[in-house]
Amino acid sequence: MDLRRLRYFVAVAETRSIGKAAERLRMAQPPLSVQIRKLEAEIGAPLFRRGTRGMDLTEAGQALLTRASEALALAVDGAEAARAVAAGKRGRLSVGYMFVLANAMLPRLIPELRRSVPGVDLEFAELSASTREARVLDRSVTVALCMPAINHPEIQVARIGTQRLMLAMPNRSPLARLSSVPMAKLHGRPLIALPHPDHGPASSAVVPLLRRHQVVMPIASRVETVHSAMSLVLAGEGLAILPACAQLGAPRGIVFRPLREATDSLDIAVCWRRDSHSPLIGTFLKCAEKAVARM
Repeated sequence: MDLRRLRYFVAVAETRSIGKAAERLRMAQPPLSVQIRKLEAEIGAPLFRRGTRGMDLTEAGQALLTRASEALALAVDGAEAARAVAAGKRGRLSVGYMFVLANAMLPRLIPELRRSVPGVDLEFAELSASTREARVLDRSVTVALCMPAINHPEIQVARIGTQRLMLAMPNRSPLARLSSVPMAKLHGRPLIALPHPDHGPASSAVVPLLRRHQVVMPIASRVETVHSAMSLVLAGEGLAILPACAQLGAPRGIVFRPLREATDSLDIAVCWRRDSHSPLIGTFLKCAEKAVARM
């Protein structure tokens, strides 16, 4: 049904006059009368009858009036909602994050997002090294907080910070008594590695570090998440080289020490599909940059 005709009908019903309705609508009376007749023909029943006080609604007209007003209000609301979504003030933002960044980023990021886009529905999903790329590509998350960045031709990346690599070990380890650990002390010790090289470039931050210092660490286990790595470290299965922010989620019994002669780090990145045009991505990026600056 033509919303324009509904608007004409409501104007006539409210003013009880073709003349007054035409004046309100800023149009001539004859075309307005034509539109009302066309609406009646479309419905198949008269909507008005002439009374002593002007145009009175028939029962069919009364039934239409309430629903017509609702339809017009919904149309206006829909247009406003569309404008708000286009402006990034409303909508839905699904945020993926890697566990290693959860404790460091989310308590700072989420309040910033709530302040910046109070009308936006926020959803959060934990990602792993093996799922993060697929979740961005299939649009199940709008943006992803990653460490390191995803390397894929269809994914856009914005690097917003770095985290220094540190050594995670049980507090009972002799190395825990040192304020910083010389790289040579790692030679021959078992390593809990993450993730598997086939799952992304994250392991490349550790491999060149060890190679550069001519250190060989046999791989004791390969895991996908930082919390799995720390569990194995706590169990005495080996050492792990992790970003500094992992300390915030470390269980009791694990200590972190800087690596002497090494300042290697991992990038913190915001990743999204290159063909995504959501205005919320720019807002999210600004909020994430603020959160990283306060880490």
